Amino acid sequence: MERKNTFNEIAEEYDKYRPSYPEQLFTDIFEFAAIKEGDSILEIGCGTGQATKGFVELGFDNLTCIELGQNLAEFTREKFRNNPNVNIINSPFETWKSEKSSFDLAISGTAFHFIQPQEDGYRKVFDLLSDEGSIAFFWTVHVPSYDDVSNRIRESYKRYAPQLDDSKNPTIEKIIDERSVLTLKDGLFKELEVKQYNCNHSYTANEYISLLNTNSRHRLIPEDVRFELFGEIIAAIEEHGGTLIKPQVVVLFHAKKNIK
Repeated sequence: MERKNTFNEIAEEYDKYRPSYPEQLFTDIFEFAAIKEGDSILEIGCGTGQATKGFVELGFDNLTCIELGQNLAEFTREKFRNNPNVNIINSPFETWKSEKSSFDLAISGTAFHFIQPQEDGYRKVFDLLSDEGSIAFFWTVHVPSYDDVSNRIRESYKRYAPQLDDSKNPTIEKIIDERSVLTLKDGLFKELEVKQYNCNHSYTANEYISLLNTNSRHRLIPEDVRFELFGEIIAAIEEHGGTLIKPQVVVLFHAKKNIK
């Protein structure tokens, strides 16, 4: 199973345990993009509508949301059943044919990296935007911690799933550099703005395991190995006070369509 397909199995859990995006993120997007009420927004990979909700709550509900997973699309369609202008479409973005000529803003929350190849994804978004349109793609990025409980959890990963050892993760700076290059590649977009939002989330042991169970890379671990790994993570958290503080950064990439 591909990583991008793992979320479809756990729509309700994903919606319950994944942290929401900071409100300031949506305010900044509206300021950067200079969109107005009624402008059309394209969302790529809406999942359970966590980012969708942020736009709707600020009064921008003219959304066309493309979602690969059937269960996720049905879940999100039900969530926004009272918002007739929120249109949820169950389709791979790569093969989706738009009935609308152009959009004012394209957004994607922790999803656009699943569009492959990336260059084709950016090109398709470019073609779907109006001449004054822009993109606002954002990602939640894990930040490694090195306190006692985090170090103990890291040792468990090294034993059971060394591919998930977060001490080997690229730095925030490298992630920003690589995504910036992709965004500006081929000259499709210009005036790139990057902004970071720092946040800490507190989890009990069981809440943290529920969160990990919504992570695509964890869901690809064999079930018996995952059981052992999760058991050790629970023990580590409970033996260190019963609560884990997890820092994360949301990184926003906003750029305007480049009309040559």
